[in-house]
Amino acid sequence: MSVETYEAVQLSDPRIAPAIELIWREAHLLDRKEYQKWDRLWAPGSRYVIPIDPDTEDFASALNMVYDDDRMRRMRIERLTSGYSISATAAARTVRTLSRFLVQHRDDETVELSSAQVLVGYRREETFVLGADVTHRIRVDGAEPLIEEKIIRLINSTGAVNASGFLL
Repeated sequence: MSVETYEAVQLSDPRIAPAIELIWREAHLLDRKEYQKWDRLWAPGSRYVIPIDPDTEDFASALNMVYDDDRMRRMRIERLTSGYSISATAAARTVRTLSRFLVQHRDDETVELSSAQVLVGYRREETFVLGADVTHRIRVDGAEPLIEEKIIRLINSTGAVNASGFLL
C-alpha cells in the first residue's frame, strides 16, 4: 500500500479529525495563556513530558525538562498564573503552529498522533523560535476527546534551553 493510500485511510477514521481539532484548541489556549481551560483538556492520570534525551522512551528513568502528572501540571499552572514567579511576570507572547500530523497508533479508546510544532515567541524585545516533534495520545472513548499524554521533543533539547515562562 502506498503512503498516500495509507494516510488517506488513517485520516478517514472519524476519530482523527476531533483529535487534531483538540490539539489545535490546545495550542490556541496556550497562546492565550488560558491555562485553566487548557487544564480541562487533559484526561485524569495524564502525563506532560519534555525529555532532554531526544530518543528516550523511558521518561520515568530519564532526565526531563518537564515530567508532569495531574498534580504537577496544576502546580505549574498555579506558578504561571499567581504573579509570584519570574516566569509569570516575564511570560512570552507566543504563536504555535502544529502540522505534519501522522497517526502512530489507534484503537477503540485512544488515538496517538505525531506532529511538528513551530513556536514563535516574543519576550523582552526579542523574538525566538522553538521547534519540536510532538506526540499526543488522545482518549477518544468519551463524550469529548481528552489528552492522555503529550511528549514534546525539542530539536535543541540537548543544548542550553532558557527557562521559557510558558508552557510548550
